[in-house]
Formats: sequence, C-alpha cells, structure tokens
Amino acid sequence: MRHAAGAVAFTVLLAACSAPKEDANTLTVAATAVPHAEILKRVQPILAKEGLKLEIKVFADYVQPNMQVVEKHIDLNYFQTGPYLDAFNREHGTHLVPITGVHIEPFGAYSRKYTNIDQLPAGATVALPNDPSNEGRALLLLAKHGLITLKDPANALAMPKDITANPKQLKFKELEAAMLPRTLDEVDLALINTNYALAAGLNPTRDALLIESKDSPYVNYLVGRPDNEHDPRVQKLVQALTSPAIKAYIEQKYKGAVLPAF
Repeated sequence: MRHAAGAVAFTVLLAACSAPKEDANTLTVAATAVPHAEILKRVQPILAKEGLKLEIKVFADYVQPNMQVVEKHIDLNYFQTGPYLDAFNREHGTHLVPITGVHIEPFGAYSRKYTNIDQLPAGATVALPNDPSNEGRALLLLAKHGLITLKDPANALAMPKDITANPKQLKFKELEAAMLPRTLDEVDLALINTNYALAAGLNPTRDALLIESKDSPYVNYLVGRPDNEHDPRVQKLVQALTSPAIKAYIEQKYKGAVLPAF
C-alpha cells in the first residue's frame, strides 16, 4: 500500500465502534478542515430550515473518512477527487460512490526557497503526495511545465518510475499528503493539495510556483455508499451544496483558490 494507511490521526475520534442508529433528521459527513468543513458549515443553516441537522466530523487524513463511511459509522464524506476515490476503491475493495461534484481545488507546487520555478536547481528535492492519484496529479503538473517527461502524459496514476526524462535530475520524496506543508523548510519544492495549502496559510493563487489551470478534471465530490446515495436526506444536502448561495460563497471566500464545479 503506497499511502500511509496506518496514519489515522483524526481531529475527531468516534467513541463507538458500532454504527450509530440512523436518525431521520440527521446526516453525518466526514470532511477535511479547509475548505470542505468550511463549506459544509455554510450549508448547515440552509438544511436546518428544512429540519435536517448536519453533523460535520473533521479528519486530518485521507483514509479514515472513507473507511468510516464504508463501515457505516458516518453517512457521507466530502474531501476527495474522482481519481482518488477510484484508486481507493480499487486498492481496498470498497464500493463508495460519487454523488455530486462540488468544487475544484487547483493543485499547486510551493517553495520557501525560490520565488520562480526557473530558479529550481539541478538535483533539487521535490516532495510528492504518496497516494496514487495525488502523486500522479503532481507528476502531471511537473510534466506540463517541462520539468519532467512521463511515459504516458495522460496517466492520472503516474509514478516516479514512469519518468522518462528528468533534465534537472530532481530527487523525489514521497510523503503523506497532510505532511507536505510541514516539509517546505526541508525540501526545494512540494506539491500540495489546496485543502492542506489553505490550512497552512498558503494562498494558491499568490504563493504557488506552478498551479493547475481552471479546467482541472479533479473535482471534489460528496461521496457515499450505494445504499444511501438516493436517501432523501442526502439529496437535500446535494441541493444545498450546489445552490447559487454556496456557489457565491465559494467564489467570494476563496477568490480563485477554490472554484465551484457546478
């Protein structure tokens, strides 16, 4: 397993191991703190007017939010892209389903040592997320800007072994995605998911040396199970998350660092 499944540091730990009794007036959603939980908090009063309570469980990693939904401790999650979900299902034999796309977080490359990507020296150390979809996403961004060449430039799950040309002889360090902002003082360049970049006080539109274009296919989805994707409560959440009010909130709050996908 290439991502650190053992690293299960939650911000919120669930006390019970058994699935909770279903409450017809409550939905629980696992999310990473920024921007997902922030967007969900904005949705809470919209749903409250319809008599639906939204409970947000904040996690600091990318594995447990999925496992908690699979094991029915939590109803849904909102933190991941389609390629990440596909890779997770394949690796874990799970059957989680995307319910609706909500936003796009243009993925970026950051440095505390350099202010322009052209300054990156030969032999530079580049930190990458170590889960398959985000590592591939990082390598595709580097390839798009000519830093490396990949065997298949369209392979969303590319790995360092798929690099066919590396003119600057970059050295790659694979780390858990949540750790990447903390490595900025130790590496020359780090490819960081926008949710973790924002949480670390980075502004993708200002601080990223490289950033995905606005037509990125990496939409962040609300995700559930086949047994609950059509639940009326879930559909109320879908309507609220994709409402004009939430679209305006995303545009105004994140100013291009997060883009509505609807």
